[in-house]
Amino acid sequence: MTDLQVACRLPLADFVLDTDLTLPGRGVTALFGPSGSGKTTLLRCVAGLARAAGRVQINGECWQDDARRIFLPTHQRALGYVFQEASLFAHLSVRANLEFGLKRIPAAERKVGWDAALALLGIGHLLERGTERLSGGERQRVAIARALLTSPRLLLMDEPLAALDAKRKQEILPYLERLHDELAIPVLYVSHSPDEVARLADHLVLLEQGRVLASGPTRDLLTRLDLPLALDEDAAVRIDATVLSHDDTYHLTCLGFAGGHIQVTRKPLAVGAKAHIKIQARDVSIALAGDNRSSIVNRLPARILGFGDAAHPAQCLVRLEVGGAPLLARITRLSRDQLGLVEGMSVVAQIKSVALVG
Repeated sequence: MTDLQVACRLPLADFVLDTDLTLPGRGVTALFGPSGSGKTTLLRCVAGLARAAGRVQINGECWQDDARRIFLPTHQRALGYVFQEASLFAHLSVRANLEFGLKRIPAAERKVGWDAALALLGIGHLLERGTERLSGGERQRVAIARALLTSPRLLLMDEPLAALDAKRKQEILPYLERLHDELAIPVLYVSHSPDEVARLADHLVLLEQGRVLASGPTRDLLTRLDLPLALDEDAAVRIDATVLSHDDTYHLTCLGFAGGHIQVTRKPLAVGAKAHIKIQARDVSIALAGDNRSSIVNRLPARILGFGDAAHPAQCLVRLEVGGAPLLARITRLSRDQLGLVEGMSVVAQIKSVALVG
């Protein structure tokens, strides 16, 4: 079996955590919701640190099944756990911290090697440093590498960027994307950042007061107008694309996806390489079909799938489809009415800014 089954019921002070989830057995699943929604508690239940009633099975390996009186303690569960704080051993060097993780696993059972972990997290030059000489981003990269060196069947990450400033977050996000792209280890990733979810997650679970509001592919849930993610100021979609060409005259890179071509500022990527792009709802405007020349380079044919209320009463949300890829636009209600926009209408999506995120 190649899935994660997580059925947990645990009474808490303010609500009852009650989930029954079947999740992909590979890739990143984000647990998303406001503070106090049960995200970290659910992670602790999967780890065996909190004793919920239910069942936990990881790609065919049963860690808990109350019906069969099975409950493996945490130290018997093949998992890696990365917390908000790096929790490194302060008296040990980076090398010794990493060796602590590696030595927990017999050589014959190691799935992630020393060199692979160092390369994935870019920490080979830090080995002889003491932990007090590391930046916040470096500390988290070492903590992730230490968790990987235990060769886990599952990696649990509890808001690993929450304690970092914006600069350090941008430093570490590319390494998290590499983990996603290059490792087969499934990841449960707790976050309350729509930006992190859009960049990293394949699958998304929305939690509120201990209950699952929705669970499904991230690309679908990010644009659902009945869910809170679309209302966030940083609401965005992530689109998988391929590098098609480079324009040396205008210093642009052309990316292709199911909906057409998108130009971004020149990137040092090989033609044919895969790339992820993030498009925020506030950077998408809508025009009627026709010539309508504009300074906005990225103009793609789109179809309106529906409308929803935005956080501000002057605005509305428009859910679009561009060649099968979902897109979200935030425009004024005045613009909607002046253009006569209706569901099913063919329009032009004008994308003002595109972030290449990996």
